[in-house]
Amino acid sequence: MNSYQWYSDQWGKPTKDDRLLFLLLTVGVFQAGLSWQASASKREAFIRNFCEMDFRKVAAFFPDDVEKIMNDPEMIHNPRKIKAVIQNARAIVNLLDDYHSFADYLWDFFGGVPVLHQYETRDEVPNQLPEATVIAKDMKKRGFIFVGPVVTCMFLKAAGIIQDQVME
Repeated sequence: MNSYQWYSDQWGKPTKDDRLLFLLLTVGVFQAGLSWQASASKREAFIRNFCEMDFRKVAAFFPDDVEKIMNDPEMIHNPRKIKAVIQNARAIVNLLDDYHSFADYLWDFFGGVPVLHQYETRDEVPNQLPEATVIAKDMKKRGFIFVGPVVTCMFLKAAGIIQDQVME
């Protein structure tokens, strides 16, 4: 099995697991400018360097933690993206003032039910959707970074919150 198969297996399956959501968001952050395979193949490095995807622990990281992560040979060596993951962990912690969980925040946009989009062919499936753009804007307002409309759309699709059904 390849090192990114887990991501393909997860794609489109609804999850309310905050650690998995944080991992999927992290894949999205690191995917910017890379292929999804390159980013998803780093799952073990992400889990190892980001405290088993415990966003509360990651939110408490200091600048020397960024240096330590940069020294991991299996990690994608982009300090801006590493800092983005830390900032996003802090944004998730701040969400907990208003929501029970990160999952509750995301699913609340859709009343707790996955949104299904149907397409005739694979070529019609977009990598941005209006509802993902709305969530991206809200996330940015709440302190998340590296969460543009495409990253957010792909993240929501990976988490099964938005689902594509292709008829072909």
